[in-house]
Amino acid sequence: MTNKIYFILCLAMSFLIACGGGKQQTNTTSATPAPAAQPEATSTDGYDPKRGEGKFSEENVKIDATLNTSMADAGEKAAGVKCTSCHKMTEEKLVGPGWKGVTSRHTAHWIMNFITNPDPMIDKDPVLQAQLELCLVRMPNQSLADEEARSILEYMRKNDGVK
Repeated sequence: MTNKIYFILCLAMSFLIACGGGKQQTNTTSATPAPAAQPEATSTDGYDPKRGEGKFSEENVKIDATLNTSMADAGEKAAGVKCTSCHKMTEEKLVGPGWKGVTSRHTAHWIMNFITNPDPMIDKDPVLQAQLELCLVRMPNQSLADEEARSILEYMRKNDGVK
């Protein structure tokens, strides 16, 4: 009997840890701190759907025409730990949407802003709000360092066929 209780407690704890436990995580390596509390409703005034909400822009996210394979390999490892439990590399939805074609649908800086700063963007971006209605689960903040996020972006580019 105690083994069953222990198993159920372990299963519940692993679910809470994997899903963020319902608490907002903050990125301690980012220069832009996450908000302390989730706002009830956020105005989209001034929101740029091509840029997103965060510190990344066309000026500070430079993408080469060719793939940086070492960065893509690092991104594949990071995604394996933090992303692929919810996202498939195809167009198929798992918990979140599939990644195939994401780099052609969004700008590089939008992707960087979203994966490092998901909550404010979900609150303001109509495309993300529509996606949330389909997936029913908010993307948790994975507390990605800037370099880690950039590597994951490069892995997304590799998945989309950039050579």
